[in-house]
Amino acid sequence: MKKIFSRVVITLSLVSLFTDIASEMLYPVMPIYLKSIGFTALLIGILEGIAEATAGLSKGYFGELSDRIGKRVIFIRWGYLLSALSKPAMAISKWPVWIFLARTSDRLGKGLRTSARDALLSDESTPETRGKVFGFHRAMDTLGAAIGPSIALLLLWLFPGNYVYIFLITAIPGIAAVSLTLLLKEKKKENTTATTKNSISLLSFLKYWKQSPLNYRHIVVGLIIFTLINSSDAFLLLKAKEAGASDTMVIGFYIFYNLAYALLSYPMGWLSDKIGMKKMVLFGITIFTITYMGFAYASQLKVFMMLFGLYSLYAAATEGVIKAWLANNLPKTKTATGIGLYNSLQSIATLLASSLAGLIWVEAGSSTIFIISAIGGAISFIYLFVFTRTKAMAQDKMQSAN
Repeated sequence: MKKIFSRVVITLSLVSLFTDIASEMLYPVMPIYLKSIGFTALLIGILEGIAEATAGLSKGYFGELSDRIGKRVIFIRWGYLLSALSKPAMAISKWPVWIFLARTSDRLGKGLRTSARDALLSDESTPETRGKVFGFHRAMDTLGAAIGPSIALLLLWLFPGNYVYIFLITAIPGIAAVSLTLLLKEKKKENTTATTKNSISLLSFLKYWKQSPLNYRHIVVGLIIFTLINSSDAFLLLKAKEAGASDTMVIGFYIFYNLAYALLSYPMGWLSDKIGMKKMVLFGITIFTITYMGFAYASQLKVFMMLFGLYSLYAAATEGVIKAWLANNLPKTKTATGIGLYNSLQSIATLLASSLAGLIWVEAGSSTIFIISAIGGAISFIYLFVFTRTKAMAQDKMQSAN
């Protein structure tokens, strides 16, 4: 175990645990709070769109910058600090401009840290253990996503309607996360002075696409096709609500999903190291397709419970494994750039997918969304099956590529 999980991996996993506790405490109350202070549905949509666009573009920019200067920890530390400060800051003032600034700062923090963190996890693993490492990190991250809403429910029960109190309480896990980043030490990187001479712009990370390994590009194309049909998880909760689930039951489904996701993430990561990451991702997409087709026709609450369980299996088989699969197809000097490029494209695709899903929900009904997504999942499966190699050249053997 010591050889697989270094002190850095364990520290990063604990940081993600506490950060997700803070983030997910706000998940069930954010739209309610915003409406209570006068935000319309349109304004909430604009706010979230700007916030996600900020996160999407910054993931690529800061990922490339991390590779250029050969540093990881500075991006991780400042990214988590910015998010930790911005969450409770939303409770200080109800002025719309302040809310926009605080929410966007939270997403900027995510963009600042994500690619460098994933690259550091890759640096701390080998191609043979990468699935386990990313799976363990994802398990801890998702455990926080189960604890956070549970704390929010408890606080709402103790202090009904006091949403501001929940925003302020997020400072506690936020401070814990930032404090843990102080345990991380920057490692010296080789051959970075030459790459820092060239200027870097907001979108310069996109130039890496033409230079990147062919198998990496095929993986990204297949995954972006999948992302474009995979809308926000909020639509799954809305579907359960539409079927008659109470607000408490909907949040209960969400907590159940995250707990199952957390429990399954490490085993799926371990298994991906054994059978291959391509097979595991394809298995996950298959489960996704079955699950979404089930959501299209489900009407009984017990069926929704089963579907959320299946959905957790899909998430555990793909989320962490995808990052490990990408890392295994990138040279070490470009890990943050390559993962950052994927993260940015994924964020933009998710924004488009969720916007389109909302339109389809209104115009054609909720079931149509899930049927389209299931068909899209099958298309993505076919693309990845045909165009990606089963055994890509390991990252550690590609250092000479750049």
